[in-house]
Parts: sequence; C-alpha cells; structure tokens
Amino acid sequence: MNAYQYAMEMEKEGEAFYRELAEKTDNDGLKNIFLNLADEEVKHYKMFEELAKHDGSVVIPKMNVEKDAKAIFAEMKASGKKIDFSKDQVALYKKAMESEEKAYALYVEKANEVQSPEDKEIFLKIADEEKKHHKLLENIVEFVAEPDSWLENAEF
Repeated sequence: MNAYQYAMEMEKEGEAFYRELAEKTDNDGLKNIFLNLADEEVKHYKMFEELAKHDGSVVIPKMNVEKDAKAIFAEMKASGKKIDFSKDQVALYKKAMESEEKAYALYVEKANEVQSPEDKEIFLKIADEEKKHHKLLENIVEFVAEPDSWLENAEF
C-alpha cells in the first residue's frame, strides 16, 4: 500500500470514528463538532485520492473546524444551560486524541517518503491539521470533565 492509499484508509477510519462519536453524544454542540471533524476527514480523503491519481495539482480545501468549534463553544456558554456528561465519554475522546497523534506522526513520516515537493507539502499541511484536531479534542476532554468551569474560563 502506497503513502496515498494508506492516508486514505486513515481518513476513512477517522471519518467513521467521528460519526460514531457524534451518535454517542447527547450534546448538540459536541455532535456538531464531531460531524465537522468527520467532514474534514472526508476532505482529506478526497485530497489524497487526487494525489494518488497524479493527474495535476491538488487544491487544499478550506478547513474551518477550529473556527466552527469556537463558535459552538461560545454558543453553549451564552445559552447558560447546565451541561452534564457521563465520565465514560472522556475515555472515548482520549482515544480520538491518540488517533490524531498517530495520524500526525504518519503524515510527517509519509511526507518524507513521497517524491514530489508538492505532495510533501500537502502531507505536512494535513499533519498540521491533525495537530489542530488533537488540540481541539484536548479541549473537548477538559470540557467534558468540567463543563461549567471550562466554559466559564475558556479562551476561545
């Protein structure tokens, strides 16, 4: 399996995992964040699919998950509603963090395997996106552990 196919598999698995997380939460805000993350994985998949074809330049899609998440958290804070989570959700979100760490490492590794400087740049760009996803998930873990105090003290 070449670097592109491997990346596509990772993105497909990531999409499925985020959709599963979205189904498992009762919080509409988190559900939307997870669906946004799943949609970003689809964008990554399509980009790697284009790279695998080697049929010209690939456009890096606009990725807004951090901006969207900030707006969702701000909306939750503004609502003033009491938010409560089961503690077992933290374990699921930590698993997602681990997945993003692995994806980051993989894309940095694959960037060194591809021949094209353009492809290398794209792998590194997606590695950076995975690092941002990890940070977002880190915030979600903190939020789920202490929702009221996190929303009160969070700096979006």
